Amino acid sequence: MSYLGVTTSATGRRWVGLDPAAERLAEAIAQTGQPPALARHLARRGVLPEAAAAFLAPKLRDLLPDPLSLRDMGIAASRLVAAVTRGERIAIFADYDVDGGSSAALLVWWLRGLGQRATIYVPDRIDEGYGPNAPAIAELAAGHDLIICVDCGTLSHEALAAGKGTDILVLDHHLGGETLPPALAVVNPNRIDEDGALAHLCAAAVVFLTLVQANRLRRDAGQSQPDLMAMLDLVALATVADVAPLIGVNRALVQQGLKVLRDRNRPGLRALSDVARMDGPPGSYHLGYLLGPRINAGGRIGAADLGARLLSTDDEHEAAALAERLDTLNGERRAIEAEVTEAARDQAETLLSQGDAPLVWAAGEGWHPGVVGIVASRLKEAFNRPAVVIGLRDDGLGQGSARSVAGVDLGAAIQRLAAEGLLVKGGGHRVAAGLTVEADKIEPAMARLGELLARQGAGAAGPRDLSIDGTLMPRAASRDLVAALENAGPFGQGASAPRFAFPDLRAVHSRPVGEGHLKLTLSDGGPVRLDAIAFRATESGIAQAVDRAAGGPLHVAGRLEINRWQGRETVQLKLEDLAVVSELNPV
Repeated sequence: MSYLGVTTSATGRRWVGLDPAAERLAEAIAQTGQPPALARHLARRGVLPEAAAAFLAPKLRDLLPDPLSLRDMGIAASRLVAAVTRGERIAIFADYDVDGGSSAALLVWWLRGLGQRATIYVPDRIDEGYGPNAPAIAELAAGHDLIICVDCGTLSHEALAAGKGTDILVLDHHLGGETLPPALAVVNPNRIDEDGALAHLCAAAVVFLTLVQANRLRRDAGQSQPDLMAMLDLVALATVADVAPLIGVNRALVQQGLKVLRDRNRPGLRALSDVARMDGPPGSYHLGYLLGPRINAGGRIGAADLGARLLSTDDEHEAAALAERLDTLNGERRAIEAEVTEAARDQAETLLSQGDAPLVWAAGEGWHPGVVGIVASRLKEAFNRPAVVIGLRDDGLGQGSARSVAGVDLGAAIQRLAAEGLLVKGGGHRVAAGLTVEADKIEPAMARLGELLARQGAGAAGPRDLSIDGTLMPRAASRDLVAALENAGPFGQGASAPRFAFPDLRAVHSRPVGEGHLKLTLSDGGPVRLDAIAFRATESGIAQAVDRAAGGPLHVAGRLEINRWQGRETVQLKLEDLAVVSELNPV
C-alpha cells in the first residue's frame, strides 16, 4: 500500500512506509526512551529494542574481526614485519582511486612510524589500465625486496608472474577467480575460498586489519607499534568513497574515522578540506561528495598518483599544492562528465524506447575513461537498472565501467563474460566493475550481459520505491531531532539516512539555484516554516511539479540536515521527492 496515497510521485516513484511488523517494532523501541522518529528509523533497519543502545554507540573493539580469520593473513603480516625488521626495500602498487590511495597511505604512515620508507607506484588509467601490469611489476621487482599490491592484484596472474625473485603480497577486496595469482599471500575477503562474512570490507579495511596483525606481532616481540587508531580517517574515507556498505564493522570504522578527521591532523586531508570549503564537523557526505571526488580526480583525468601522494604526505606545503591541483582537476572532471552524461543518457533512453531491457548501456568515441564510472552511476540511478558506459579508443578497444542495483551481482556476470571471450578482460565486485572490450563485440557482449543480469531480476522492478520512515510536521524538525537521528549514522551505502514525509505543505517561496537545483520555503500554515533544497530538481521533475502545484498543497519527502552558512546553523530538508496533492488519485 502506498504511503500518503503517493503511487506515482514527481520522480515516478511509489512511497512506502513501514510494514505492520516494523510499526510494532518501532513502538517497542520508543518505549525504551528513544524519540519516536528515531525509533521508526531503527525499526526499518531491523534493530531490536534490546540492541538499540549498542547500535547507537558502536564500539570498534566489539566489532573488529580477528585479522587471522582471513586466509593468508598470518603469512602477509609476518612478511611485512620481517621486511621492516630487516630494513628491506618495499614497494606499494596501488589502484588509482580513493580506496587504492588510502590503502597505500595507510602503509606509508605505518612504515613512517617505524622509520621506514616505501615506493608508491600507481598505474596510469589510460596508458596502463587497472591493476598490475608485467612491465611495472618487473621494474619494481628489480629494485625492491617486497611488493605489496593494494586494492588490486587478485586476478593479475601474468603481471605478478613478472615479479620473479621478489615476494609479493596482495591486499585486495575484488572478486577472486578459481585460481590465485603467484603471490606469497593473497588477503582478500572476496576470495572464492572465503566464507563471505567480511565481503563488505574495502581494500583499506583489509590493509588496516593487516596492520592490526602486524602490530600484534611487534608487540609480542617487545617492539614499538604505530598508532593505528590515528589512521582511521583514511579507512573511513576509503569505505565511504568506495561505496562499501556501512554495516557491521564498516559502520564503526567510519564513525571512529570521522572523529579522527575532526582533529585535522593529517596534512593532506586538512588541505583538501580547506580547498573544498568544508564547513562544520565532517560526515559521510563530506567523504563521499567533497573529499572523495577530488582525490579521485587525479586518477580520472590527471596524474594517477596525486591522490596517494596527498594522503601520504607529511609536508604542509606539498599538501597544499596537491590539494589545489586536485580541486582544479575536479572542476575539469565535472565539465567532461556533464558532456558524456548527456550523450549517454540519450543512448539509454533510445535503448529503452525499443522495449524494456534488463540493463542500459552506452558507448561513444573519445569518452574519457576517467568519467565513465560516474556516468554509469548516473544512468543506474536514473533508470533503476544496471548500467554500462564505454569509451571507445583509437586502438579499436572500448574501456568501460559498470554499476549495479541492489540484489544484482554485476561483478560475477562481468567475470563470466570475460571467461566466455566476449571481453578482453573484466572484473570488480557486486555493485561495480570495469571492463575492456573489442569495439565490434560491444553489442553481443551487452546482449549476453543483459541475459545474465535478467536471470537475477535486473530491470524487472520498474521505478524503485521510496521508503518513508514516518510523517513529521515542520515544527518537529528541530536541531535536537537532527542530532538524535545522526546517532544512527553514519549513513551511506546499505545504511540510508532517515527519510520523512511532510504532508500538505505549500511552497511559499521557491527559486532556482546552481545548475538545475531548487531552494524552497515550505509551510503548513503554522508559525514554523521549513527550508528545503532539491538537487537536480529540473532533471528529476521536481521543479516542474512545484510549478504545476501553483502554490497548492504538496506532500514532500526527504532527509533532515543542519545547513551551515556564514556561521549560522539552521535545519534544512534535503528534498528528494514530492507529490502534487491535486494530482493524487483519491483512495
